[in-house]
Amino acid sequence: MTSELIFTGERFHPDQAGEMWNEHWHRYHFVMPIVSGKKVLDVACGEGYGSALMARVAASVTGVDVAPKAIAHAEVAYGDRPGLKFINASCDALPFDDAQFDVVVSFETIEHIKTQDKFLSEIRRVLKPDGVLVMSSPNKTEYSDVRGYTNEFHVKELYADELANLVSGHFAHTRWWSQRNGFYSLIAPAAGNDSSMSVEVVVVSKAAPQDEYPALPALYFIVTAANDNAALAKLTIGTSAFTDAEEFAMNDYRKIYRELVSLSATHHELRSKYEQLLAERNQLLVDRANGR
Repeated sequence: MTSELIFTGERFHPDQAGEMWNEHWHRYHFVMPIVSGKKVLDVACGEGYGSALMARVAASVTGVDVAPKAIAHAEVAYGDRPGLKFINASCDALPFDDAQFDVVVSFETIEHIKTQDKFLSEIRRVLKPDGVLVMSSPNKTEYSDVRGYTNEFHVKELYADELANLVSGHFAHTRWWSQRNGFYSLIAPAAGNDSSMSVEVVVVSKAAPQDEYPALPALYFIVTAANDNAALAKLTIGTSAFTDAEEFAMNDYRKIYRELVSLSATHHELRSKYEQLLAERNQLLVDRANGR
């Protein structure tokens, strides 16, 4: 079986760039404090990059995916990492005994399956009584409705109330986070300052930069869930900001913007020349018609 994994648009690959890169990597970095020292299950691990990242700090990580090719690739790419293993299995039929894991992580999974309730039931089953689930799901309102976008790989996207009802059917307590990709300039306390200072996110409009606006709605939901409220209370993550060291997303934007400006200038120049030549042609026709 080949370990080569080709991106089809359904399963993220870390060689990709752009929005998906930021969104997927940020989720796994966000969860690192939660999985530190824990026995972790990564459901729908895909290519395996997230499982491998968590294995740096977790006691152990088991990555599960329904696609044999994804697991074959993950085993070749990351299988030699200590405390990390990969298993080919379905998310609604997890091959583990009850109460095996401290944390179950499952990002961008639920919208790809029909058996959503069974999926959450299986996660609850394999979690320890004080275990925690961290999952993400697109916000159908923002992801599809507002943008007029259809993702061919999504089987059933959920609105906020649908996701809340589904999760609450298996977990008594929840905390929600909002994720949305974009270009941000973040001003935060510098090293040596009071670490208790909070992070403020200010949203303004270009048309009225003096006025503040509410935070943009979630494009994805990230949910932590547990049946032991004390387990959720231990989670200390508040606001998390993420970017890439090379700033390739911003640089790509700058490059495309510069090219657009250049193309626009060229377009206006060519349009001007075209109109000049058209005027000269029309005048020539008039002159010929008048025998000049």
